[in-house]
Amino acid sequence: MLSETQRRLLLRLADFGAEIESAWDVPRALSLPGLAEHLGLVRSAIHTPLKELESSGLISTRSAHVIGGGARRRTIVHLTDSGRERAENLSEEELPDKSQSLATGPLPNPIQIRGRGEELDNLLTKLLAGENLQLTGLPGIGKTSLTRSVADLLMERGFKIRWATCDSDSDAFAIGSMWLGRDSPRDPTAIASAASGNKTALIIDEAQELHPRHLSSVKSLLSACVETSTGVLAAVRAPSPFGTLSGFEEIRIQGLETSDAVELLPNSIAGETAEKVAKALGGHPLALHLWSPDEDIPEEGLAVQEYVQSTVLRRLTNEGLGTLDELSLSPLPLSVEELFVADGIAELDDSAVLRWMESLVEPHHLIRNVRRATVEEEIARGLHTKAAEIWSTRVGTRARRIEAHHRLNSGEKLDTRWLAENVVTISREDSAAAAVLIDDAIQVTDDDNLRYTAIDIAFERGESEVASEHIDSVSDSPQKLIRKARLARLQGNIEEAEKLQQNALESLSPAEAVRAKVASLVRAHDDRLPGQSTKVQNSHIDDVDLSRLPNTDLASASLALDLLRHAVAVESGSVETLANVRSSLVAQMGEDHPRLALIDLRALVTSKAEGSLDAARKYINSEEENVDKIIAIHMSLEATSPSHPDWLVSAHNNAIAIELRPEIPSHRRIMAQRWYWRGVLEPNMRLSHWREAISRFKSAECPSAASELLLKLTRSL
Repeated sequence: MLSETQRRLLLRLADFGAEIESAWDVPRALSLPGLAEHLGLVRSAIHTPLKELESSGLISTRSAHVIGGGARRRTIVHLTDSGRERAENLSEEELPDKSQSLATGPLPNPIQIRGRGEELDNLLTKLLAGENLQLTGLPGIGKTSLTRSVADLLMERGFKIRWATCDSDSDAFAIGSMWLGRDSPRDPTAIASAASGNKTALIIDEAQELHPRHLSSVKSLLSACVETSTGVLAAVRAPSPFGTLSGFEEIRIQGLETSDAVELLPNSIAGETAEKVAKALGGHPLALHLWSPDEDIPEEGLAVQEYVQSTVLRRLTNEGLGTLDELSLSPLPLSVEELFVADGIAELDDSAVLRWMESLVEPHHLIRNVRRATVEEEIARGLHTKAAEIWSTRVGTRARRIEAHHRLNSGEKLDTRWLAENVVTISREDSAAAAVLIDDAIQVTDDDNLRYTAIDIAFERGESEVASEHIDSVSDSPQKLIRKARLARLQGNIEEAEKLQQNALESLSPAEAVRAKVASLVRAHDDRLPGQSTKVQNSHIDDVDLSRLPNTDLASASLALDLLRHAVAVESGSVETLANVRSSLVAQMGEDHPRLALIDLRALVTSKAEGSLDAARKYINSEEENVDKIIAIHMSLEATSPSHPDWLVSAHNNAIAIELRPEIPSHRRIMAQRWYWRGVLEPNMRLSHWREAISRFKSAECPSAASELLLKLTRSL
């Protein structure tokens, strides 16, 4: 008769097809560490069950290369034909796995847990009742495993699970993207509204990994979820960086009872010895996994951190420690291929030191934190310096993000220009990571250039409080006044913004003042909802004196003003002005310039002349420039309100996936308009979409549009 461990082993192995038996590269899940991890047992606890299964002809073992497990070949396990037949019979007794259809986000692999029945029942009961919980406990105590198990129980009851796992670069938007996919809004209230629903549970794991830079946005998200969700569970190491969360009940878990803790150890360990080990380690699950039967019984009452330092780390070889140091000092989990000291990966894996997330790996946080604390500062700086040099030879945004982290911690003089330039590049792909880096850099070197970079990133992210804090810290200058004007617009104080903008213009050079004035007029024209009239008049445009511009800037400024004149003339219906401005545009751009087709289409669609929609459809279907395509869709939606043709709605839905660049002001305004139109076309999601649109209009410095949409949203509720 099979033991429970043997039954679980067969069922786990049955998850993999027979074709893997001859493969050169095999998943880590089929290795001894992977199998033990899945069952929630120490490595040595599966040795005897596996030997008995092999003796019975139900499994076979071989040596193969494990994907992501380093260069060394590892022992892996397969089912035999008899074993596969036996597993098929066992699987009929198992509940169907609903996790694939009912879960979104990076749900960890399920782990068999022991001795947590009471905690599981308590969490399940409260979440089913729609309560919000903060699950706390020591590192390695089993918060993630317990949370994963309660997620399974919820899915068995038809609940949808939205799961997010935090790291140092996670912000509210990153969590929303894990819950909702790439289509997530950015505003915390909009995320909460979109993610909530009947029989839906929202889970945030590893919340203690959040960088202080993003704590407030995630806390805002949790507060918003309290108002909209059917239940939220935040798992976080004690003490929680959130402190007390309003609307959340804190539940703290302790070590396992001795009778349950001994179940994690091999059956071959004598009962008295197993009890002594379990008591000495306080029933701490990770510590029990780290203990080896070859070691003495730990001293009773020894803190887990002290046990890790005095025993676990001490038994590692130099190769293992080298790999552990690289992983511990990295700001993010790494793939084995990214490691430059990978020799110790197999040793660390066999020692239960690592936690895997698909192809990425990092030390368990308890071990990482202990190792960081034990490495002398001078040695750590040298390791950071070496890592920075190696990452500097690698390409890509991820490489620059990791290189910058190591440079900041190397103790060497910081090249602020290099950092500011690379942070801007990183921000285009991940503004949350850029925000973390620039804040860390300011802690190392408080420099106005870094502060201005931090201010601009905060503006792009719509974070007025962060921008305000940095603005207060920079020296007085025209650039500071311009940022203060932007801040006032972000906060909706239009009158103050105009006053500050005027003061800034008086302090700028003539060329800078003209550029700022042109940008201000374009922004004022865009600061409105579709269907509303522009506030810009031709007299405002004519007041701009281009004579003070250098010849190198004259052509672009003149073109920008003519484009604005044309847009204003389209709305006023002035045929004569349109003809004159178009002639000027042709002279500057050329009759064959692709943008001219969009300019002509705007005039045609706005006039609602016969055939204008056919022309718009033809343009949208053939246009390859994504930004122009989106603009054409938006102008066509405005012209056809309130009844939009199906082809146009479909074109809008297809264009949602087109990525825009938030560091470009015009793109920020287009993003806001896109969320507005989504709220129009998807009335069931209007609350979330328009909340996001309001946030986007604010960050695009369109306070009038944001205020008008807020009023419109309030009236619609």
